[in-house]
Amino acid sequence: MSTAPKLRLLAFADHAAPAEGDAHVVALPNDADPLALPLDGVTRIDLHFPQFTDGRAFSQAFLLRRRRGFTGEIRATGDVLIDQLVQMERTGFSSAVLKEGLGTADAQRQFDRFAGFYQGDAVEVKPHFAQTA
Repeated sequence: MSTAPKLRLLAFADHAAPAEGDAHVVALPNDADPLALPLDGVTRIDLHFPQFTDGRAFSQAFLLRRRRGFTGEIRATGDVLIDQLVQMERTGFSSAVLKEGLGTADAQRQFDRFAGFYQGDAVEVKPHFAQTA
């Protein structure tokens, strides 16, 4: 059974970094506090994974979604691994730029492995037992 991810997958070639001077798209550095970011007029925030062992962007995405209530696009860039996509979706990312050479079919197989979750997350805050059918 195929599960469509809520996370939009982008090929490496389809991603464009924020244009200089564009206040609608922000590339937030890993050491920046997402709680201090002015969100007026921001429609997309790029969070970078410099290497797969650096998970600060997961925390930034979660804080932007849950604590700040940001409803725009949160995009994962950098060392985006297929096995991290499900966690990216659950922490609040809405899109991810796949590493060069990775295809969306490979990524889809990862989402097919996890049809649902018992715990709540940044996207679905209610745990499974509290959701109505």
